[in-house]
Amino acid sequence: MKAYIAFFEYVNGKNGKNGYSVVFPDFPGFVTAGNNYEEAYRMAHEGLASHINFLGKNDIPIPEPRTMEQIENTWEEWEEWKTDNDFIVVPINKLPVVTKAKRINIFINEGLLAKIDMVAKNRSEYISQAIEHSFD
Repeated sequence: MKAYIAFFEYVNGKNGKNGYSVVFPDFPGFVTAGNNYEEAYRMAHEGLASHINFLGKNDIPIPEPRTMEQIENTWEEWEEWKTDNDFIVVPINKLPVVTKAKRINIFINEGLLAKIDMVAKNRSEYISQAIEHSFD
């Protein structure tokens, strides 16, 4: 299972607006955020899938995930992050490029459905990506 490392930084914003920003060292310039950890986590998954989809559709190479050790040794922003930020490191699974969809009916355990709803806005897309990912 391939996973990209994401750095979640708690942001204490102005006017009482707090949240989390998310940075992927393997994807320079790609940043996402959420008003709370759960939203930021969901946005990290959805954003990464969309970003990888965009790269694939535009024939832009998709980088291989680096280990934390590789990031510490090669990421130009590491020194700034390790000294200036309180952050947590979270592995985010590489979700595959979505192709043509077909409508079907399925039965699913309510507990699993609740878990999906915690991290995804689109159940069908999430389930499809999870199944594809299991074959990587």
